[in-house]
Formats: sequence, structure tokens, C-alpha cells
Amino acid sequence: MQHTFKHKVYHILEVARGKKHGVNWLVNILIMSIIALNTIAIILHSVRSIRREFDELFIDFEYFSAVFFTIEYSLRLWVCTENEKYKHPVWGRLRYMTSTGAIIDLLSILPFYLSHFTSDTGLIRILRLFRVFRLFKFSRYVHALRVIEGVIKEKREELVLSLVFLIFLLLIASSVMYYLESPAQPRVFSSIPATLWWGITTITSIGYGDIYPITILGKVFGGIIAISGIAIIALPTGILASGFAEHINFQKKEREKHRFCPHCGKELP
Repeated sequence: MQHTFKHKVYHILEVARGKKHGVNWLVNILIMSIIALNTIAIILHSVRSIRREFDELFIDFEYFSAVFFTIEYSLRLWVCTENEKYKHPVWGRLRYMTSTGAIIDLLSILPFYLSHFTSDTGLIRILRLFRVFRLFKFSRYVHALRVIEGVIKEKREELVLSLVFLIFLLLIASSVMYYLESPAQPRVFSSIPATLWWGITTITSIGYGDIYPITILGKVFGGIIAISGIAIIALPTGILASGFAEHINFQKKEREKHRFCPHCGKELP
């Protein structure tokens, strides 16, 4: 009987796929609504006039949200053994706790409890900021966000490699520019770490204009780095674009493989 009840709770908490009715779908809508309200509350709480007038309401809603998400996290931890991946009662739960979804769930409630153990205003503000992790809980229910997560996982090696190239370019460019410009602008290009800011704004094509080369060699080198930066920054975009294309093509093929009768639900040959 306990196993049957746990199995029902597991399916209620699972993401509703396809069907737009039943307890499972209603629970999904309830969780998403509370996540959305939390996001709105975090935004409105930053407005001083609104915070002063409705401070008690914000506090009460935060308590309610913390209790609600704590119950949700506890239930998910309890029923996760219904999944084959986490079948073992101890190691399965520990494995589940290290999954992306479980970590996001934990981070969404942890700041609330940690804030009760400190009186440091600055630390409390930082902990409150971490409530924004509740927004990431949407990824469990929104298909588009799950696709993004899947593509990033599939292409993580290529993305890490492009990030390494970017860091190398940034370090090399900043080091060379420091030696080219520091004699002419010792205060602006005072060190390689200080020149890193120029490297970031140049490679990303932001160019705030607060730090820039004035020597001929510096300008030529800066132009080369700016053009190279466009190519390097475009790498992750290309990797993600190809990942999305592959994912969409795979989904289309899967749909073509498995066709079901709209009346009886049986798979068609």
C-alpha cells in the first residue's frame, strides 16, 4: 500500500507530458504559478515604495514559498526511488541529490534557512538574491528550457574548448597591449590585470571607451584583436546553433518512427 501511494505521488510530481488534465497537470500548473509569483515578488521587492507598503505581505509569501518548496523537495527525495536510475534507497537518493534538478530545488530553499543563522545585513541580502534560483525550477516544466539544457550537455566539450580559446586570446592580447601602451599611458595600462578590462571590452565588441590605445602599434594590434574577438565570440553561437539543429532533426526522426492511432492510441506499423 505504501509502495502504491509512493508511486502515485511520484507520477503526480512528474512533468505532465501531452495531457492537459488530471492531478499531475494541476500540480504542475500550481508549482509553475508559485515560481512565477516568486519571480514577480523578487522584482517588486526591489522597489522601495512597494517594499515599504507591502513588506509584511512579502515576508508572509516568502515563508509560504519556503515551506511549499521544502515539502516539494522532501517529497521528490522520498519518491525518487520509483525511478530506475535512483532505485537504491540510500545511494539512489544520494545520486538524485546531486542531479541538476535536485540541486536547483535545494538552492531555492537553502537561503531562506541560512538567513536565520546570521544577523549580517550584507550576507542576508546575498542570500535573498539566491532566491532567484527558484526561476530555474521552470526548466523542469518548460520544454524549450529542457531542450537548451540538453543541447548544452551534448555540446559541453566544444563549449569548454571555445571558452579556453577565449581565455587564451584575452590573456595574450592583454599582455601584449600592456607592453605596447604602458610607456605612453602608465596610469591607464598600469598592469596586465588592469589591461584585462581593455581586453574584455575589445574582444566582446562593447568598447566603452574608458580605456583605449593611443600609439600606432597599439591601435593596429587593438584592431586585430577586435576582429579576432568577433570570430572567437561567434564560436559558441555556432556550436549551440548546430546542437539545436541536431536535436530538432533527432526529434523529427523519433516522431516519424513512432506514430500512434489518434483513436485507440496504439502504435502504427
